[in-house]
Amino acid sequence: MEQRLAAILAVDMAGYSRLMEADESGTLARLRAHRIELIDPAIAKNKGRIIKTTGDGMLVEFQSVTDAVKCAVEVQQRMKRRNSDVSQDRRIEFRIGINLGDIIFDDEDIFGDGVNIASRIEQLADIGGICVTAAVATQIADRLEVPIEDLGEKMLKNISRPIRLYRIGFDYPSHPPQQTELEATRPVSKPSIVVLPFNNMSGDPEQEFFADGLTEDIITELSRHHELFVISRNSSFVYKNQAVNVREVAEKLGAQYLVEGSVRKIGDRVRVTVQLIDTASDAHIWADKYDRKLDDIFAIQDEVTAAIAATLPGRVEAAQRDQLARAKPANMAAYECVLAAKVLHHRSTIADNERAQVLIDRALELDPDYAHAHAWRACILGQAWVHGWCEDKDAVWTEICAELDQALALDDNDADVHRILAAVNVNSNALTTARYHQERALALNPNYDLVVVQQGELLTWLGRPEEGVEWIRKAMQLNPHHPERFWSHLGKAHFAACQYGEAIEAFMHLTAMDAGQRAFAAACYGWLGDEIAAAAHLDQVKKLDPKFNLETFMGTLHYARETDAQHVRDGLLKAGIASFGLV
Repeated sequence: MEQRLAAILAVDMAGYSRLMEADESGTLARLRAHRIELIDPAIAKNKGRIIKTTGDGMLVEFQSVTDAVKCAVEVQQRMKRRNSDVSQDRRIEFRIGINLGDIIFDDEDIFGDGVNIASRIEQLADIGGICVTAAVATQIADRLEVPIEDLGEKMLKNISRPIRLYRIGFDYPSHPPQQTELEATRPVSKPSIVVLPFNNMSGDPEQEFFADGLTEDIITELSRHHELFVISRNSSFVYKNQAVNVREVAEKLGAQYLVEGSVRKIGDRVRVTVQLIDTASDAHIWADKYDRKLDDIFAIQDEVTAAIAATLPGRVEAAQRDQLARAKPANMAAYECVLAAKVLHHRSTIADNERAQVLIDRALELDPDYAHAHAWRACILGQAWVHGWCEDKDAVWTEICAELDQALALDDNDADVHRILAAVNVNSNALTTARYHQERALALNPNYDLVVVQQGELLTWLGRPEEGVEWIRKAMQLNPHHPERFWSHLGKAHFAACQYGEAIEAFMHLTAMDAGQRAFAAACYGWLGDEIAAAAHLDQVKKLDPKFNLETFMGTLHYARETDAQHVRDGLLKAGIASFGLV
């Protein structure tokens, strides 16, 4: 046995039994996600060591009291952010207690008075709060800038003497800041959008409910996109059944863009029309209509909502890009810098990547707490890392991880943050971690085409390409204006499913194929036994990348199953890659 002085952090989940009774598998999945994404990394970052875990809690040892408190504050702050859009009855919340005292180590377990006190005071902590002993409060008083509230002496179960306790506060607002506060502190100019109540053109009162429900669902789904400022339902429904003046609505609600539409029932069919208007110019940016058979009104509502919510943000971003092209760079706000950086990133050249890095750095100079910018800096650096456009790959990887940690700390509820985290983890072959982040991104924004297509890509890597094809095609349906690279993802999924003809057809949709895509096309023809077509693609591989090498190429793939990787290798060997000197 070993005895020493240490800081002990005890954490326990509030309402565990109630949540497990209501949804056992869902609760366990969410708790596991919180552990992987937040709690365990926070412990490791603050040099803690998990000693014991239970179903709903754990004991953690820290050599430093300061590290223990910093870890607790980070966990509770970020859990509050994570729970901000979760209903009260489904929230996973923790109580944390911290004590400094002698503990006894025996066979990888810990005992002693110091442990008992930590466990007892954890039970007295507020839900989502932190309770500490006087020994801890004294140590951090001059070291950490956190509020400390004296709770007085308390008698604890099975502890003979009274223990003086303190509550640790942390800088997290109890209510979301008002828009005026945001404008004063954050130089982010998100495009604002209002969805007016859809008009019922049917003369059928029952369709009024459908029209209102459709409008509310579109508002809800658009609100999932953190790069849009969506005017609330209470404000937009003031204009229900009124003839509106676009400029007047824009001025009163502060909306740059306006969505309006109508619902018309025709026999056993329903038609929904929708249009997006730039309120400054009164110009129609985008319009579409949806004709559906009136079998299941709620299924139609879900389908149309998903299509509109997936398409609109892309049309808004395109309009913003057009405006940005006419703006002077010196006038850019943080949002505009991020937008311009995204455009350059998608061009996928070394020069554009370097320019994108300059712009994303500028965005973070303007607003260091802009989570979306931190996530996209990781994405842009990740592009340089993947393509080898950086001198020190290890240093760049460290930067990528730091940016994503910062993005998560600032906003755990941004689907883009988790989408990019999933992509980065795929590139480092950490597929289990990638899956957790991908599932969280999908839960946060199930109609975001970039998240949906990535689900298909990840399933392909995991050995489920037939499902991958379905998700990629769903992303294409959600956003008919999808990026061209969706076809590449589809081609690779079809290849993994041994559907070579469909894979070739998908690759042929690309305006120009890079060396990797040409290699996949060659492998398709290799399996089909078409030597001439395979050779033509391999010849293009050599021209596009004279240094192309089979083993290096295989290192860029992220299949969970060795048989899937071997499938690619065998296809290229059948294509005759050896005769081109590319092995």
